[in-house]
Amino acid sequence: MAEDFPTRNIALLIDADNASWHAIDPVLTVLAELGPVNVRRVYGNWSKPALKGWRDMTLKHGIEPQQQFDLTKGKNATDMKMTIDAMDLLFRGRVQGFGIMSSDSDFMPLAMRIRQDGLPVYGFGNAKTPEAFKQACTRFIDVGALVASEAAPSPVTPVAAAPANAKPTSKEVPIRDSLPPSIGAAAEAKRKSPVDPDLLKLLVDAYDASKRDERGFVSLAAMGQLAANRSSFDTRNYGYSRLSDLIAAVPNFQIERRDNGRSYVRRLR
Repeated sequence: MAEDFPTRNIALLIDADNASWHAIDPVLTVLAELGPVNVRRVYGNWSKPALKGWRDMTLKHGIEPQQQFDLTKGKNATDMKMTIDAMDLLFRGRVQGFGIMSSDSDFMPLAMRIRQDGLPVYGFGNAKTPEAFKQACTRFIDVGALVASEAAPSPVTPVAAAPANAKPTSKEVPIRDSLPPSIGAAAEAKRKSPVDPDLLKLLVDAYDASKRDERGFVSLAAMGQLAANRSSFDTRNYGYSRLSDLIAAVPNFQIERRDNGRSYVRRLR
């Protein structure tokens, strides 16, 4: 994460024909997890009226525009140019992470090749992006869910401070009682919605693979790491900024916050 590698140099390569400029702000925020995004390039044929939004973003965010003409009707050279530039950056050794903004499955081999060198690749595309490209990325984030999540008002409210003479406890309590009121209410509302079966299976598998204590609890951080290692899982795809918020909304798990400030999870069923 960004705090572990404060000097990591990150490159963001954007396929303007297959990416929405509306998502650039939250995308840059997400990539800050890896480090500063010093290389920012967007590829497209700038004579197209449809790319006007991206033209405006190049000035606002300091993104370097790369002109690619449509040499054949219905085709463009964007994919090839992006791939060449990515490999140049990879072999120069000055970039330690990549972001690829596109919903085009043609970038699957590129993502796989970058990961073979041990570098993280974050993919950003729409919900209809082919599964092959999603799974080739270290993480793939649905920009539609990302934009919606950023636009929604934060439900977090201040929590009343405990009395000075109160002793911290790791007592097991129901999720709705262990969370700030507004978060607990949001979690209860979410519980009424059907849980995505693929998400539930991923969380259950991550839980099962984690080391449990004598009471059946596992570290939330370890569980999240296992889920992320197995797929391009990211909590933002489900409208949550943190894994703890997502777990709190799933009725199959219980969260316990302990004296050390860390969160632990137990499967209920």
